[in-house]
Parts: sequence; C-alpha cells; structure tokens
Amino acid sequence: MIAVSNPSKPPKTYREFIGRYPKLGKAWDLIGEAGQEGPLDARTRRLVKLGVAMGAMRTGAVRSGVRKAVDMGISREEVEQVVALAAGTIGMPSAVACFTWIEESLPSE
Repeated sequence: MIAVSNPSKPPKTYREFIGRYPKLGKAWDLIGEAGQEGPLDARTRRLVKLGVAMGAMRTGAVRSGVRKAVDMGISREEVEQVVALAAGTIGMPSAVACFTWIEESLPSE
C-alpha cells in the first residue's frame, strides 16, 4: 500500500496547474461550491462524488475523493462499500481497478 504523506494537501501537479491557470482554479472552486447547495449533508456528498468518480473511471478523482473522505472522518469500511455498490453498474474489472486505487490511497492501518 502507498503511504499518504499529507492526505489533506492536493498533489503537487494540481497545485502547479492552478498556479499557472488561476482563473481555472477559481472556476473549479465555484463548481464545487454550487454542488454543496441542496439537502445532502457533507458526508453524503463526498461519498456520492466518490461513486461518480468510480463510474467515470477517473483515477485521480477517486484518489482525491478517498483523501478527502479520510480527512472528513469517513471510515475505510464506508469508502470500500462505495466500490462494492458500484460493482454492479461499472462491472467487475472496473470495480477491481477502483478498489486498487482506493487501497493505495487509504492510510496504512
């Protein structure tokens, strides 16, 4: 398993990209803010976003979602249940890939 050195800190490449394109960073922040509007609580929103990232097979978004979930206090079991729920929709090979990304992104036990 890959150790997470600072789970709450975005990856260096992301920080460099936003530094180079600050307007895109601001637009991304606005999209995130808009998604917070509505009746879902923060934990539910985080788990839904993780499921969407899995369905889209976005490696970076899955890893980021796991990092953010851990920062929120969402348990390993809750994160792993999302991939189990997604398996019937995304298929076994994709579910196994997502499981791998999750396990590599979770802090060592």
